[in-house]
Amino acid sequence: MPLADYLRTMPKVELHVHLEGSIQPATLLQLARRHQISLPADTVDGVREWYRFTDFDHFVEVYLTISKCVQTADDIELIAREFLVGQAEQNIRYTEVTYTAFTHYIQKQLPFDQQLSALNRARAWGAAEFGVHMGVVIDIPRVIEAKHGDMIADWVISAFGDGVVGFGLGGPEVGHPPEKFAAAFDRAHAAGVPSVPHAGETAGPASIWGALKALHAVRIGHGVRCLEDPKLVEELRTRQTPLEVCPTSNVCLGVAPTLDRHPLPRLVSEGLYVTINSDDPPMFNTTLNDEYVRVAEEFGFDYAQMEQFVMNAVRATLLPPDARQRLEAECTAEFKGLREQSA
Repeated sequence: MPLADYLRTMPKVELHVHLEGSIQPATLLQLARRHQISLPADTVDGVREWYRFTDFDHFVEVYLTISKCVQTADDIELIAREFLVGQAEQNIRYTEVTYTAFTHYIQKQLPFDQQLSALNRARAWGAAEFGVHMGVVIDIPRVIEAKHGDMIADWVISAFGDGVVGFGLGGPEVGHPPEKFAAAFDRAHAAGVPSVPHAGETAGPASIWGALKALHAVRIGHGVRCLEDPKLVEELRTRQTPLEVCPTSNVCLGVAPTLDRHPLPRLVSEGLYVTINSDDPPMFNTTLNDEYVRVAEEFGFDYAQMEQFVMNAVRATLLPPDARQRLEAECTAEFKGLREQSA
């Protein structure tokens, strides 16, 4: 089986993908019509073209419009179900999806418990219909005031083990260092909730150090700019802190100028713990399958290395140990079966 076909067929796990940033054009059009919200286009193809990344300001415009179209708990369940359909189509067996509950609370006064119930209904449906599973990372949008972080931490603590698997930090890094929300993350850490903040994407090594020291991070969203600080590289290598690398997103947002100049090969050669992810797939005209195929073709990674990226993701999940071991065994067995078919 050609490598590209193998990568699209094999089981995968995704750790860094935003639910609101994964809404497909057809779903957004459905929501806009449901709530009589005008979009820049009124066809699926038109919305898809509008989605297409041009610059960061346009990206923010699209994201805010998407958020405006998600008005009710039923809408949240719909986008989560549609997301899980897409994950199943790519044989993504388990996903830890980032969800920004605060936005829907502050914009639409949607109580957190209603949002969580909607997500959990979708999770149960996805598991029953497709055998795909999802854990939720509730994040703080770092542009908000620090005082709101404590409320979000309390939401996460209350829902930990009931669909919620971790506590994140997202949004623009510059001007909003991790230390801003140290109190909220201390609160969650004391309750045993894992910390998985974004850091080291549009801000440099100081952001990653802050995530490690102030936020108790067990994984780093992005983290690719660690290479600017040899001491940080050594620290991450020693800890084997997983990095959630999103190659196409990094190129679109200017973190890497082009894919062929992306630091992924160097991250691997430095002995860092690397996983591959899609971030906001339709906005960056990608999927997790596409990410796997693109990096394999661009950097000459072989079957074994690509399988290793999957196993890295499996072992970096926030699942309980027994569930993680089952997932690892399932993926290992499926890899073996696919290789035997290809022989």
